[in-house]
Formats: sequence, structure tokens, C-alpha cells
Amino acid sequence: MNDTIDFLLRRRSIPAVNLVEPGPDAAQLDTLLTIAARVPDHGKLAPWRFILFRGAARAEAGAAFAALLRTKQPGADEKRIAFEEARFTRSPLVVAVVSRAAPHPKIPEWEQVLSAGAAAMNLVVAAQAMGFGAQWITEWVTYDEDARALLGLAPEERLAGLVHIGTPDIPPFERPRPALSEIVSDWTR
Repeated sequence: MNDTIDFLLRRRSIPAVNLVEPGPDAAQLDTLLTIAARVPDHGKLAPWRFILFRGAARAEAGAAFAALLRTKQPGADEKRIAFEEARFTRSPLVVAVVSRAAPHPKIPEWEQVLSAGAAAMNLVVAAQAMGFGAQWITEWVTYDEDARALLGLAPEERLAGLVHIGTPDIPPFERPRPALSEIVSDWTR
């Protein structure tokens, strides 16, 4: 086998809470985003975009989402509020991957959505190939209309997920994977 195959066979997400400084520098970030944008994209529509949360903006975003949670769930306890306040400070860098899938005369929206997912996965794999840890998560902010608006998404945009990136403070650990016999079949009539 080769190094790429070996890397992909052992690729593993690192929980966001285990991603510490340093995160990617400016040149590394440019490379990561360039790789994230190098995905299958039928029609060259670029049906995705990226929002970066870094530096002080991470704590500001966390405070804004904690305030939103307070209005949406007045009974939320302080532990839950603190969790929201820390949402974007769990790692040195958070990249929101936004799907901009839209009706098109030739390109199905589903293909555009898949392209955004591919961009998120390329970002995760590229970060890990650079030696960083990464985790792609969703949670309530992905599905909540007010949360999407707070992120600056247009009504027709959706959040494919938040990709946390940083230096892992733990080694990757394996988890059970499905047996190929459970997920692979031959087509027959």
C-alpha cells in the first residue's frame, strides 16, 4: 500500500474538546480551504461557502448562541448555557461549512448538497493530513432557523456542519466500524 491509503485506513476524528492550540496558521488555513474547495462540483456552481471562527470571534459567537438558547429554552440550566458559551472555543479554529444548494435547470439540488458534504470531509481529511485533529459536528445550531440566521446564513442556505480543528491532546482512538458484509451488496435482478 502507499502512504495515502495507510493514512485513510487509520483516519479518526478527535473530539473537539481535545483540540488545543496551536491551530493552523494563515498559510495552512489557506491550504486547508483550497483543498476543501477541491471537490466534485457538477456545473462548477461552488454550492458551499465557509465561515471562520477564530480568535476572539469564537467567544463572541459562543455568547451570542448562549443568549439565543436562553430565549429559546428559558428553563435551560447554567450547565447547558455554559456549554453553549464554549461551543466555538472548544478548538482553536471552527469552520462552518455552508451548503448553498439551489434550484438549477441542469444540476440537481441533491448533488449540490453532496458537494458541500464533500467539502466538509476534504477539510477534515486535509487537517488531519497536516497533523491537526479535526471533528465535523452538527448539533442544534445546524437545524435551528434562528441559529442559522445568527450565523449569517441566507434563508435558503443550510449548515452542513461545524468542523473543529486544532492540535490533538490525546491520541486517536478506534471505534467499532461496520463489517463490509453489513454495508456492501452486489446488484442482482
